[in-house]
Amino acid sequence: MSSPLLSPRERAAVLWAEHVTRNTARARDDVYRRVREHFSEDEAVELTLMIAYFNMYNRFMDALHIPLEAEDEVNKIRRSVRLDPAKVKRYLEDILAAWPRSFPAPDAQAPKA
Repeated sequence: MSSPLLSPRERAAVLWAEHVTRNTARARDDVYRRVREHFSEDEAVELTLMIAYFNMYNRFMDALHIPLEAEDEVNKIRRSVRLDPAKVKRYLEDILAAWPRSFPAPDAQAPKA
C-alpha cells in the first residue's frame, strides 16, 4: 500500500480488494468511504463483483485441489530453456515506452448506464 508505483486510485482498489476478501466490514467502516473518494458507485459495484468472482474461483479451485494451470503447461515451463536476458530487457523497455504517463480519472458526472 505504500508503493510509490501505485496511484491513489490503484491503492484504493487494492484496499477494497483486501477489505472484500478478508470480510473486514464489521471491523472497519472507513474503507468504503475511502474507496468512494476514487471510484463512482457504479465502479465500486463492478470492482466488488470482479473481486468476489476471483475470490470464489480461487476458493473453488483450492477446495477441489484443481491446479490453476494444466500440469503439462507447468512442466513445459520447467523444461524450457533459460530466457535470454537481452530479449527480456528489450521487451520490458518496449512495454515501458508504450505505457501511458498518466491515466484519466473517472468522470463522476458521466451519465449512468
